[in-house]
Amino acid sequence: MTTPRVYVIHENPEWFPPFAAAFAAEGVPVEELLLTDGGALGSIDLSAEPSPGVYWSRMSASSHTRGNEHSKEYARALLGWLERSGATVVNGSHVLELEVSKVAQHGLLRDAGFDVPRTTAVFGSAALKDAARTFTDGQDVPFITKHNQGGKGLGVRRFDTLAEFDAYVDSPEFEAPVDGITLLQELLTAREPFITRAEFVGGEFVYAVRVDTSAGSFELCPADACEVPQAIAGAVCDVPGTEATSNPAPGAPAAFAVRDEVTAGHPLVQQLRTFLVEQRIQVAGVEFMETTDGRTVVYDVNTNTNYNPAVEAAAPVSGPRAIARFTGALLEQAYAASATTA
Repeated sequence: MTTPRVYVIHENPEWFPPFAAAFAAEGVPVEELLLTDGGALGSIDLSAEPSPGVYWSRMSASSHTRGNEHSKEYARALLGWLERSGATVVNGSHVLELEVSKVAQHGLLRDAGFDVPRTTAVFGSAALKDAARTFTDGQDVPFITKHNQGGKGLGVRRFDTLAEFDAYVDSPEFEAPVDGITLLQELLTAREPFITRAEFVGGEFVYAVRVDTSAGSFELCPADACEVPQAIAGAVCDVPGTEATSNPAPGAPAAFAVRDEVTAGHPLVQQLRTFLVEQRIQVAGVEFMETTDGRTVVYDVNTNTNYNPAVEAAAPVSGPRAIARFTGALLEQAYAASATTA
């Protein structure tokens, strides 16, 4: 019989080493289930029972950008089978659907009482120009676009005029979203050049990360595997009205740092914790921005969160090790229950 372990469901092996080290340090047995064409899990016997263990899904909304265009569908099939079989699943199929839809995230956050960016979801490209005119009341005011199924800053661009937007839509540079849904979103101005990402594991706050947005790039992924060599002209990160880089100039603030004043007792952190528990999201990083007009805008729930090495070195608690401890405790509970009923 297979020894119970934590199975990690994902599609990008470059992201896994920090987690492998954390599980080893905590003494929790772990195994990757790589959902790629020819990956570690090439099939599932739908009449069989899953191997004993805990299954943690960290499927990414941007998997199609790494040539893994079917990985999300593999994950849907696998998670459905696991859940129907009664397996213990962390960040299950309902979380996957949230990860791959910023429309869904926006609606849940708004309904929970968070301040969210004003957003219009546009289906296909034929209606984009008219939708932009409706969104801006026909005025040349700045706005941004992003892909509904995003991550990595996919489709995030700033436009200052409608003519500029029209030219982009008609140009070969137009980046079609994988699901056909483009978001038009208000441009917000950060009070200071950073955004904050609050990390949670197992319903508990881990730490908050200050992400510098002063130098210009297109994504905010904190992992070494996401390192951006230089700014990409014309592109902005996945934040309304800010830009970021992972290679700051000498003397510039660190790209990622612990934000010590944001603690578990912070009112927004408490509100986010309640939201994640209610939505049954066990592992997530939630990003928010404090604006010049006094708003605190929550705009992204990342359920396949990565952790920055510099932040990990300075933080009082390790994100990956918190995940290893959390899933390891679930593993012990599940194994103890099965041993009792055997």
